[in-house]
Amino acid sequence: MNRIYFLGPKASYCDCAREKFVKTFFLEDYELSPEHSILSVLKKLAKSEAENDYAVIPIENSVEGIVRESIDNLSILKNTQMTILAETTLKVSHCLAGFAKTLDEIDTIISHPQAIAQCFGFISDTFGDNITLRNELSTALAVKSILPEQPNLAAIGSEYAARLYNIPIIKSDINDVESNTTRFILIGKKKNIITGNDKSGFSFSTPNTPGALCKILNILDKYKINMTYIDSRPSKKVLGEYVFYTDIDGHILTDNVSKALFEILQNVTDFQFFGSYTKI
Repeated sequence: MNRIYFLGPKASYCDCAREKFVKTFFLEDYELSPEHSILSVLKKLAKSEAENDYAVIPIENSVEGIVRESIDNLSILKNTQMTILAETTLKVSHCLAGFAKTLDEIDTIISHPQAIAQCFGFISDTFGDNITLRNELSTALAVKSILPEQPNLAAIGSEYAARLYNIPIIKSDINDVESNTTRFILIGKKKNIITGNDKSGFSFSTPNTPGALCKILNILDKYKINMTYIDSRPSKKVLGEYVFYTDIDGHILTDNVSKALFEILQNVTDFQFFGSYTKI
């Protein structure tokens, strides 16, 4: 049976995004494979020999920006047939869950680092310096780990996770920003047709020369292509060498995008295409 790998456990925000992709692309008959980390999700997919396996990972948050573990490990898919097939966004609404009767009982909060950062204002205003923050691999795993005999512990996660794992909700809607949204991507082997609502993702490195990045931006401008995202991460090879991760509007099979990417290839030292995909 084919599998869908995602950052688990059940009721994680990634699991909610997975359900959205399942309904859109009719993937109901797939075996679910929740993984403990984004790295594990991508490794399992890269090693899979099944034609129709998929993976779902978070890629960007509207408050905290790029999900570094996702971006840093997309290179695992290089030289495989895996590409991004679709993206979707979910509104993220965090709650504080645990068995404490009052907020004064809580001395430790656990969650994914991004969730902690997205609620840091609430944490600071509510607990001041009298709180220990502990990282967990996912918000759902943090919620799931809370035990009745530990009222001093609380977790930040979704109300869906709290209800699923029978953890009392202490306080709802604790996001610092109400419009907190996370973007998720579906990865697999199929190739997408042009829908007219497409994006393309790729990464590149430039020579360490003046104006090298400007050349790439000028190519996109030349072909009237809108860049929707750009970020840089260390190459992990040489100090001071960076990889730029970029999303643009348009499909690689359209004339202007294919010509622009061909020109970009002539001006970079490394290039990885992540796919042309639809926005749902």
